[in-house]
Amino acid sequence: MTARITRDFHFTAGVYFEDELYMNFYECNLQFSVESESISEQNIALERVKYFISSLEHNIFIHQQNETAIEKLTQAGVRVCVIPEEPYDQIIAIMLLVKMNAITEGRLVADDIGLMSRMSDGVTCLHSFEENTGPFRLKGWWNDSSPKITNTTKKTKKIVKLQKSISSWEELGLGYVNKKEPQQTEIVFARFESKSDK
Repeated sequence: MTARITRDFHFTAGVYFEDELYMNFYECNLQFSVESESISEQNIALERVKYFISSLEHNIFIHQQNETAIEKLTQAGVRVCVIPEEPYDQIIAIMLLVKMNAITEGRLVADDIGLMSRMSDGVTCLHSFEENTGPFRLKGWWNDSSPKITNTTKKTKKIVKLQKSISSWEELGLGYVNKKEPQQTEIVFARFESKSDK
């Protein structure tokens, strides 16, 4: 029998639309099927989800075609979350669902999401992982199991630097422990001479 769990999250992030920047408050509910029998792996998977959503705090969601704005924001040290569509709530919901399944690596499966924001006028966007994932079918950071939230680099004069970010879960102490191969035991038979043998 597969157990199911649900968890509510909220975060504040910016959205960049038509040359304007708006701050938005998001509330989301994620529903998961528990696929690992290991309590430790379940906890690590949920901690990864919590970390990732908290890392979205104060980021700017922006369409990848807004290259000039992306460059200006990154040069100013603003964290951006570059996505392949305009950052409507439905797109953010699908991105979160896809990324949650990437980072939990099968220990938890994010089945459903409900996402509402201050800008949505009380409408909650619902999405199931079995539904069409639209632009997130394409390969990108959203289906990478690492904690990263963008592929953007920061350009300064002639030097290109990656934005400061955590590149692996192990850096956060959230790596899954690989089960070690069973160690082979070698038994050595030896005959020790006692004083009476001499």
